[in-house]
Amino acid sequence: MKKHHLKQVRPAFALNTLFLALSCLFIENAKAEAPLPNDTAAFELSTISVTGNPLGVGSDALVVPISILNGRELANRRESTLGDTLNGIPGVAATRFGPNSSRPVIRGLDAERVRIMQNGVGVLDASSLSFDHAVTIDPLIIEQIDVVRGPAALLYGGSAVGGVVNAIDHRIPKESLDGVTGRVEGSVGGAESQNNLAGVVDVGYGALVVHADAYTRKTSDTDIDGYAVSARKNRADGTPRENRGKLVNSSASGEGGALGASFIFDNGYLGASYSAFRNNYGTVAEEAVRADMRSDRVDVATEFRELGNVINRVKARMAYTDYQHQEIEDGAVGTTFKNEGVEGSLELGHAKIGNIEGVVGFQFQNTDFEALGDEAFVPGVSTQNKAVYLYEELPIDHLKLSFGGRVERVNVDSRTNAKFGAGQNSGFTPYSYALGGLYSFNPNWSFATNLSHNERAPSYFELYADGAHLATGQYEVGNLDFGKERSNGIDAQIRWKDGKNSFSVGAYYTRFSRFLGLLDSGNTRGVDGELNPDDLDGDGVADLSGENILPEAQFSMFAATFKGIEAEGKFNLVDHLDLTLRGDYVRATNRDNGDALPRITPLRLGAGLRYQKNALGARLDVLHAFSQNRTAPNELKTDGYTDVSATVTYKLPTKVHVELFAKAKNLLNQEIREHTSFLKDISPAGERSVLLGLRADF
Repeated sequence: MKKHHLKQVRPAFALNTLFLALSCLFIENAKAEAPLPNDTAAFELSTISVTGNPLGVGSDALVVPISILNGRELANRRESTLGDTLNGIPGVAATRFGPNSSRPVIRGLDAERVRIMQNGVGVLDASSLSFDHAVTIDPLIIEQIDVVRGPAALLYGGSAVGGVVNAIDHRIPKESLDGVTGRVEGSVGGAESQNNLAGVVDVGYGALVVHADAYTRKTSDTDIDGYAVSARKNRADGTPRENRGKLVNSSASGEGGALGASFIFDNGYLGASYSAFRNNYGTVAEEAVRADMRSDRVDVATEFRELGNVINRVKARMAYTDYQHQEIEDGAVGTTFKNEGVEGSLELGHAKIGNIEGVVGFQFQNTDFEALGDEAFVPGVSTQNKAVYLYEELPIDHLKLSFGGRVERVNVDSRTNAKFGAGQNSGFTPYSYALGGLYSFNPNWSFATNLSHNERAPSYFELYADGAHLATGQYEVGNLDFGKERSNGIDAQIRWKDGKNSFSVGAYYTRFSRFLGLLDSGNTRGVDGELNPDDLDGDGVADLSGENILPEAQFSMFAATFKGIEAEGKFNLVDHLDLTLRGDYVRATNRDNGDALPRITPLRLGAGLRYQKNALGARLDVLHAFSQNRTAPNELKTDGYTDVSATVTYKLPTKVHVELFAKAKNLLNQEIREHTSFLKDISPAGERSVLLGLRADF
């Protein structure tokens, strides 16, 4: 076995300077700040969604199902990746390609069908291309996460048919501030031996507000209880069970930060920010390969309200991203992925026409993607996307109706390449529309439903892939003849709220007349692309014993259905003690042959207790994932697990809000393998562990 040494990512001088400045500001503020009330006010924030509705309403008034994480809930859920932070929310799972790369999965849909945004603009990385590419957002600096479940294509495009995840970091301030506010958080421990530190500060003087943040994160190889390779995989194909107690090549080292500023006016703001993201991590699937990632991003944003009797609001956002991901083997760069692009939107809110209120918007995205090296499995591609959309709401007594429509023009053009041949041009015009309603029976009970038609243009890798994708252990083949993906869906929720008590139960059904999926063809390929149709054993099963032989997976178009249920509730049992309940189930089927679709989340049920009184807080969470026995062809089943975690917090008697916390994970020391992961049978979650930390708000 090859030894691999962690490549050191040395903190830049600018980040060190920024941390020093944050520390000084915190100390000075601590001297002057008046005592905060001895409660959780510093962590309890409003539940206003900036994602699910362009008119900006509270979560209870949204037609679409949405989950909002902020304040104390977000602080207690933060993990090293965005996917793991959201995993367990009803309807949301994670791809979990090891501990360092994990995208959200919403209602069984992932990759191009889940739109990941930062402050309302796409992240423009390559995480949807390959599950070993991390999302370029670190949860340490996020202040709020909105998760819209179900079709949100009207506002964000066909790639949001599964849902939207919008990470909000306030790097462009939107509200006036007189003085200094911020937070600092540090933690050590856990199964990965984490060392994390993050600081955020906002300084306001007159009309000017300046924001700065910085973070650093370092982990070692994850400690696991048992072997990395599952017993089931060992029995299925003879993969040896090695590396007991340690997930080899799972360490990581990353850092990042941002500077932003805004001018705040009586009726709006104008601001800009620059942010940097750096990450170096082991890919787990290949013991000698590490990923070295960087992303530099410039954002500008503005919004002005109360403008007149016709157009009463104007909102504009734009971001430029320069992204690079290199795969390094034994110190040498093997493959480089680059993505450079700009995305933006202009939204006009009109004054009421009778009781109708709404917005008209224009969005665009231009990206240039390039893959260089022996393991590049897609050619260089330029993608241009332009869209216009309309969203309207009409309240009628206890009923609120919503309607929206969107039309896009998408051009996906590959460039001539010696490996992939002559360039190809593909163009698509997707149309999407939806009708929704929210009926309030009384102040406590309401019912929400949505009907939608969604169309999505194929992504560049669904069209042009043709090569060995070693991260997933497949030879992937695209199809130039694909048309638009099409689906019709309905979802409904019954909601109840009474003071601190609330619950919602919902169901959905999405029927794809055309679904683009990556399916095992039954063939094998050499890594050089040569088809091996005769490479079968005596039972007609592909023989993968050769070192350079991979199963062939083809992007295919077929009819499919996704249906499921979601539920969550919060109940105040007695003073200071709350009970939470949650659960979800999704069933996905290839309607052309009746097969189950791969990597679908099993039934999950969870419960938790929350205690908070004065300085002391505690929570206990239990999530049981049932075994997944309904699998796609050539997909292994996954055993169920029960994940028990606990958190204890204690607020110190200081002038500013300083809180100690301890988080215990996997208390039953279970073998936790997520069925949604390509690596579920070689990369389990960490063993029982405790993370200790401190957070301060000033």
